[in-house]
Amino acid sequence: MNTAARRSHLGLNGWAFRLLIVATALTFAGFVLLLPIVPLWASRGGAGEVGAGATTSVFMLTTVLTQLAMPWLLNHGGYRWTFPVGALLLGVPAPLLLATTDIAPLLAVSAVRGIGFGMATVAGSALAARLVPSEQLGRATGYYGLAVGLPNVFFLSTGVWAALNLGFATVFWIAAAGPVLGAAAAVGIWLLAGNGTVGDTAQAGGRSGDAEAADAPTGLRLHAALGVPLLAMLAPAIASSAIVTFLSIPLSEASTVVFTALLAFGVMSVCGRWAAGSLTDRHRRPVLLVYGSVAAVAGMAFTAAALWPAGEGWSGPGTLGAVAAVVGAGLFGAGFGAVQNDTIVIMFRRAGARSYGTASAVWNIGYDAGTGLGSLILGVAIQAAGYGVAFAAMGAALAACLPAAVTLARRLR
Repeated sequence: MNTAARRSHLGLNGWAFRLLIVATALTFAGFVLLLPIVPLWASRGGAGEVGAGATTSVFMLTTVLTQLAMPWLLNHGGYRWTFPVGALLLGVPAPLLLATTDIAPLLAVSAVRGIGFGMATVAGSALAARLVPSEQLGRATGYYGLAVGLPNVFFLSTGVWAALNLGFATVFWIAAAGPVLGAAAAVGIWLLAGNGTVGDTAQAGGRSGDAEAADAPTGLRLHAALGVPLLAMLAPAIASSAIVTFLSIPLSEASTVVFTALLAFGVMSVCGRWAAGSLTDRHRRPVLLVYGSVAAVAGMAFTAAALWPAGEGWSGPGTLGAVAAVVGAGLFGAGFGAVQNDTIVIMFRRAGARSYGTASAVWNIGYDAGTGLGSLILGVAIQAAGYGVAFAAMGAALAACLPAAVTLARRLR
């Protein structure tokens, strides 16, 4: 396929970008579905809160270690194969979780799945930027956010319900099928766009690639430029593990509350990310960063209040507690979604088109390392002080990082 034909497949309305959205949605379905299920499976097998949190931590550890290598891989032909191979590594091992509830095998399977997730996430978000011209960057990351977030809407909320009512086996097999289909869709992206062409369209929105590359920082300057947006995203990423990893455990006897809270988190995450992307292109700069950070703090406060008495002999949330859990999860989701989109757009624009792979890796490392670190910290804190205290402490830490978001937003004016 010649260059002109390849370009006809690019942009928001091109088939390459559409295949990316399909591949991302299917792959993330396999990830999101098991995110609260594997800790619950480990907990029911007697692993305790620390063991349950460790399944997420190990998954995220191998994810991050893989992401460290992704900029080099993407710059050496990795766009052809990293997404489909990563999707397969994420999905194919999922049914093996049914073989045992012993913690060691669960950690081993989680480690392999984390490698696949690390490959798919960095390749996917970099492609979202590279397959469109620069003036479509906010909407492209917004659409990509929809592909990431819609699985949260459908599977994060229903996964726990399905596991408790339909059986864990059903959930594990569904979690395998999605990424396998996603791998097939991902192969079509480079067949349409080509391995080299995916880097060219990022320059189509105005200045030449040479001028953009000359302005872009490199080396230590590049990583320094990405540092503040990374911190602004890292804090809510750490706090997000409270919702996605642990909320279902103290509320496991109140399945309707769990379903509604996780549904609110998923829906509002998608809305927050989409709104941020649309407003970014309209105003030519991210505008929801501070508002999103404040919403995340408020959401964690509501969730902590809902779980404050949770501990020995706790019989579950009352009506007010149930409402607080749902409102808190929704508020946190909206804020976190907005912060996600604004920070990745800032990183892409600071990095320049030739370093999209690096910006994608740094952002995804922060997100996934934060989730894994949060799971480990919260697991220890919950065993020591209970759910309410641990969630409240996480909210306080989140509030302490607000100045980073405010400082970053001022520099964008």
